[in-house]
Amino acid sequence: MAARVRKDDEVVVIAGREKGRRGKVLRVIPDSDRVVVQGINVVTKHVKPSRQNPQGGIQKREAPIHLSNVMLVDPESNEPTRVRFKILESGRKVRIAVKSGQQIDT
Repeated sequence: MAARVRKDDEVVVIAGREKGRRGKVLRVIPDSDRVVVQGINVVTKHVKPSRQNPQGGIQKREAPIHLSNVMLVDPESNEPTRVRFKILESGRKVRIAVKSGQQIDT
C-alpha cells in the first residue's frame, strides 16, 4: 500500500470553502478517496438518543473531504507539496516531498 496521504499527516486544504486552512488527518477512507481532517469541514449532525448517548441532540463533527482537495505539508519549508515515491536500497518504499526533496517517512 502506497498512500500519498496517511493518518497523522499534516495537510493544507487547497480548494473549497476551507481553502488555506491546515489540519491533521484523523482518518483515511481509501475506497472513496476521502480523508477526515481535524477542524476542517465541520458539520452539525442530529443524533438520536441511544445507550451510549442517552441525551441525544446536535453534535458538531468533521465530514470527509476528497483527497484531491488536500496537499501534504512539506516538513522542511512548511508549504504544500506534491508527493513522489522512492524505493530505498533496503527495498522499502518511502514518500519524498517534491518541493524540498526531503524524505517524509522515517
